[in-house]
Amino acid sequence: MHIAINGWFYDQESTGSGQYLRHLIKHLPAAAEELELSLILPNHVGAPKELPSRVKPIKAGSRNSASKWGKVYFEQRSFPRIARDIGADIAHAPYWGTPLACPIKLITTVLDVIPLLYPVYNQGLLTGLYTSLVSSAARGSGHIIAISETAKVDIEEQLQIPENQIAVTYLAPSARFHPQFGAENDEAVRAKYDLPENFVLYLGGFDWRKQVNELMLAYTYVGEADGDTFPLVIAGREPEYDGRLFPDLREYSRRLNIDDYVQWIGFVDEADKPALYRLADVFVFPSLYEGFGLMALEAMASGTPVVTSDAIVFEEILEDAAFIVNNAREMAGAILALLIQQPLRDTMINQGLALASNYSWRKTAHETLAVYEKVMRGS
Repeated sequence: MHIAINGWFYDQESTGSGQYLRHLIKHLPAAAEELELSLILPNHVGAPKELPSRVKPIKAGSRNSASKWGKVYFEQRSFPRIARDIGADIAHAPYWGTPLACPIKLITTVLDVIPLLYPVYNQGLLTGLYTSLVSSAARGSGHIIAISETAKVDIEEQLQIPENQIAVTYLAPSARFHPQFGAENDEAVRAKYDLPENFVLYLGGFDWRKQVNELMLAYTYVGEADGDTFPLVIAGREPEYDGRLFPDLREYSRRLNIDDYVQWIGFVDEADKPALYRLADVFVFPSLYEGFGLMALEAMASGTPVVTSDAIVFEEILEDAAFIVNNAREMAGAILALLIQQPLRDTMINQGLALASNYSWRKTAHETLAVYEKVMRGS
């Protein structure tokens, strides 16, 4: 069986789509000896390093570029054409960028349908046209892969795809997220980002649904109690704040008068993330909506207790291994409890480690292979 995989996000390993693609490419070859994989790459992506021996990289033509139009051309024309020309049995779009017409069997992984759920993510003519295009195209896939039962329900409802055409394959934290492996580098990472001795961590994006403002509001309570001892470290590349999709968090911090308790460290290299999680006393992930919420599992796998919002997917994925709260006051209470109650902290760490160990990319690869086999049978 020969699978052609869209490699647009291969060089973007800090994104969810990039991580998903890289882990699939790494673990699929071990799922079946007869599996042949071709990674179709746009022209602007550099030559991949350390690919498994049975994964063949193929560059698309020079017409593709990193522009928005180049991305659409690659998804709609180059990728399906090359998949056909190399004799692949299945074309796999590992993100919601499905070709409207594909000459061979097609599978699409839809990580989430956020632009359909929240209009703020679907503003502008071009964004609206693209969302309509990929929505229509996804309905023509031989099968859809979702990354959680929560996402599956949203895909059913928003894209009008029958339940039996959607399979769920969970994500997993990489093996490098561990409470001890690699810990000898932790102090170097602390020095690199000028991290305090103790801190509460947020790592992620700054768009509206991430609800970093809720964490900041929670810190009006935490700061009064213990802000000097446990400041809030906010990690991630800040956008240009626009007031709607990206509310001005710096200004909000000033208005809340918590600047003395907040440290912004900017973009974090992917290699430094395990150490950052390990060094944190608590990881907080207040997002309103996620297709899966992998960062919470990464923190748990690193031995750090987690506080999240009450988004449905967290109840599905994290179960009782995280503090799941529904407002800023509860968030503050959970953070303070984990900072000052050692028995509770130890319990949550152990539950988090146990839960994280239940997820593996090896299992994800085998479940993905099962979808390939189902489509090949014409089921």
